[in-house]
Amino acid sequence: MRMKNVSENDAGSGRHNRSIQRLLDPLLRLPGIESARLGSFESAGQTYSLPRFTFRGPNSSDPIRIGLFGTIHGDEPAGAFALAELLAVLVHEPQLGENFQLQVYPLCNPTGFEDNTRHSRSRRDLNREFWKNSTEPEVRILEQELRQGHFNGIIQLHADDTSGGIYGFVRGHTLTENLLRPALREAGKILPRNVNATIDGFAARDSIIYDVYEGVLAAPARMESVPFEIVFETPHAAPLDLQVQALVVATRTILTEYRRLISFAANI
Repeated sequence: MRMKNVSENDAGSGRHNRSIQRLLDPLLRLPGIESARLGSFESAGQTYSLPRFTFRGPNSSDPIRIGLFGTIHGDEPAGAFALAELLAVLVHEPQLGENFQLQVYPLCNPTGFEDNTRHSRSRRDLNREFWKNSTEPEVRILEQELRQGHFNGIIQLHADDTSGGIYGFVRGHTLTENLLRPALREAGKILPRNVNATIDGFAARDSIIYDVYEGVLAAPARMESVPFEIVFETPHAAPLDLQVQALVVATRTILTEYRRLISFAANI
């Protein structure tokens, strides 16, 4: 089962213009994918939670644990649609997830997704609230997942309305750059790369930024094993279906390259 192709109409243009249930219903029917609803909080008289989908690949008794996060900014729906597409692909190509346990959070800002706003309905930029004793329920739920997930890697999917091309942020594990470079190369066959020396206010080299904003979704400090952390950005103005394709290709490439590098290191 492949997810339906997304179009500009899926992006929405005003409050309550997107349906969370329309996004989640096909995912809940995917065979072999575990689903959970995390937490519960109220907004505008409605109850919300954060969905989590788990895929356990072949030969994953001692899995490589990867967390994938989308739509922390509600007006960047490509991340949610790309993670939905990735889950559908994994059902038909389980070898892509061999050795992995993938925990997928496609909708980190459900009220922003509904309203087509960067911020949540509480008017907070959730991606500046992490590890600051935030009272935002979405942040507290995700921080708990980041503490308990013991992730070997964290991948975030974003869109940048100031960029004309794809680029990425890296931090954490020393091999992170070696994962992002091939992802940029493959996704660059779908959308152009941003090769500017300054991107989003940061110095960049070969479409890669080595710094991040304070308070972004990230692994907790002082972890015993440091995960790789990648933020992959598409140009927000690009057609939504091309953004989704680029994000799926980038994510597939990161997973494939990480498994290859881990296997290589184990055989040294």
